[in-house]
Amino acid sequence: MSTSSVTTAAGKRVYVLGDIHGCVAETEAMLNYLVSSEALTKEDLVLFLGDYIDRGAESNQVLDLLIGFKKSWPLTRFLKGNHEDMMLDFLGFGGKLGSAYLYNGGLETIQSYGLSVFAPADEMIAAIPDSHLEFLKALDSILVVGNFICVHAGLDPMVGLDDQVDSNILWIREEFIGVEHDFGKTIIFGHTPHKDILRHLPYKIGLDTGLVFGHKLSCLELTSGAVFEVAKDSSKVEAKGKIKL
Repeated sequence: MSTSSVTTAAGKRVYVLGDIHGCVAETEAMLNYLVSSEALTKEDLVLFLGDYIDRGAESNQVLDLLIGFKKSWPLTRFLKGNHEDMMLDFLGFGGKLGSAYLYNGGLETIQSYGLSVFAPADEMIAAIPDSHLEFLKALDSILVVGNFICVHAGLDPMVGLDDQVDSNILWIREEFIGVEHDFGKTIIFGHTPHKDILRHLPYKIGLDTGLVFGHKLSCLELTSGAVFEVAKDSSKVEAKGKIKL
């Protein structure tokens, strides 16, 4: 487990996006909206909470989109989700629960590369672009941004920030979601889908709004509390007001 901090210039914005799960059109619509309607600058931070792949049909295209976006917006940061961790383990690069990968949405990811799920691991690795593998291996675990802790699934409320383990960072649910904590910052997380943004302030905000399950992709700007959403199978991003953070 590694924790790093991001320092942003005063007044600069921080956009955090929830789980994508292989849905490229809605993700592209959201990013295009931020660039155009929000006039994204090179000093703004865009942060993704993990689970870019699996379940949806376009994981290959999603990774291409995200890698290309970071080239244009270099402050962009990416957290590791449990699905990226499973994929890495499945391919032999370390991680956990690779044996369960195909049954947890990995089948769609492998097929998005034009591969059979019966192909040997070395054939899969050869077919996946090096840039995708490098992206997966370089994902962050926890990012502290000002008054916020950003993580994929959550944190163990009974353990200090520096003592968190990957099994909780990537997988925790009930033990974290329904509990108040003493980390002194608001935790921004994904992983557990809800129909709408989960608000349990000042403790936590959940941004996985079930895009791949037919709901929507959500984005929260941490400076103003502004919320943006794009519904599944839509290219229209809507500004949904503000959360008082």
